[in-house]
Amino acid sequence: MQRRAFLHSLAAAGAIGCLPFSVSRSLAAGNSALSVDQLPPLEGDLTLYLGRGEGGLYENVLEAIKKRNPKLNLQVRRGVTAALANTIVAEAKAGVRRADVFWAVDSGAIGLVADAGLARPLPADLTGQLKSGFQYPQWAPVTGRIRTLPYNTERVTPDRIPDSVMALADSDLAIGWAPAYASFQSFITAMRLLEGDKATADWLRAISKRAKSYAGELGVVMGVERGEVDVGFANHYYTLRLKSGKPDAKVALAFTNNDAGCLVNASGILALSEGDLPINFIRYLLTREVQSYLAQEAYEIPLVNGVQPPAGLPPLSSISPPKVDLTQLADLRPTLNLMRNAGIL
Repeated sequence: MQRRAFLHSLAAAGAIGCLPFSVSRSLAAGNSALSVDQLPPLEGDLTLYLGRGEGGLYENVLEAIKKRNPKLNLQVRRGVTAALANTIVAEAKAGVRRADVFWAVDSGAIGLVADAGLARPLPADLTGQLKSGFQYPQWAPVTGRIRTLPYNTERVTPDRIPDSVMALADSDLAIGWAPAYASFQSFITAMRLLEGDKATADWLRAISKRAKSYAGELGVVMGVERGEVDVGFANHYYTLRLKSGKPDAKVALAFTNNDAGCLVNASGILALSEGDLPINFIRYLLTREVQSYLAQEAYEIPLVNGVQPPAGLPPLSSISPPKVDLTQLADLRPTLNLMRNAGIL
C-alpha cells in the first residue's frame, strides 16, 4: 500500500461518525480487525509520547488519524523509547501526568511503565482482537518482529545453520551483530531469562571471538549480503526491506527453534489517563488499515486477527518462539552489566 493511498483511505471522511460505538464494540467481539469506518470519531485534547522508530512510518499513521479526525487536538512528544518511559515514571513520582498515551517501539519500555502501576486496564473487546499469546490486560501490542538469522546464500547453505541459537557458539560461522542496538539487548535479556546469566555470558564471549560489530541491525543484514560475514542477528524486517529494494540480494532468513533466537517482540501502546479518548485512539492503531499499512510498508507483523503478514515471511504458526512475557524484558540493567562484564560493551 503506497503512502498516499494509505493516507487517503484512512483520512477520508465517511462512516466514521455514523456508527454508534455499541455497534463497533459488538463487531470487535468477533475477534478480528475492525475498519476505521467502524470506530467513533476522536475529539478533544490528547498528548502522545512516541518512541522514535520505523523511518517515519508511525508519523504517517498519526498524520492520517489527525486528518480523519479534525476535532482531535493531538500533541506528540518524540524521543528515544527508553528515555520516554523513564520520563513518564519520573513525572508520575513528581505528581505530574503529561502523557495520555505511550506508543513504544519495544515492549521493554512498555513493561517499565506498566510495572510502575501507571497503565490503565484495556477493555476486553479491544484485547480480544489480538492474536493468542499477545493479549495483555494493560497494553496492546501493535506490531511484531521476529529475531532471525539472516545468512549469505552464496557463502552458507541452510543445513549449516543450527536450529539452536546457543549452538552457534560452537559453530565455525563468521557472525555479524550489533551489541549496542536495543533490539539485540532485548534478545540477550530473553536469553538470560531462558538460559541463565552464566550460560548467556559464556555464549557472548564465545560468539565475540568470531563476530564483526555493526552500528545497527540494518548494517548487519547489509554486511551479510555483501559477504563480510556468513550469518547475523537481526529483526526480520531488515532483511525483507533490503530484499524489497534489491530482489536478487544474496541473503535469506533462518530461524532457530523455541529459544531467544526466534523471540517475537512487539511495539506496543498503553493508556495513561482516564476517559474514552485514549482507549479509542489505541483502537485506531489496531484497525485493518493501519495494520495492513505497517505490514506492507514497514514489513512488521500484524498482531490483530484477520490481517495478512508481510510478503516473504513465514506465518507465525510455522515458527516456534519461546514463551516469554514481553513485559519481563523491561529491566535492561542486568543485561547491560552482564554484557559489560563479558567485554561486549
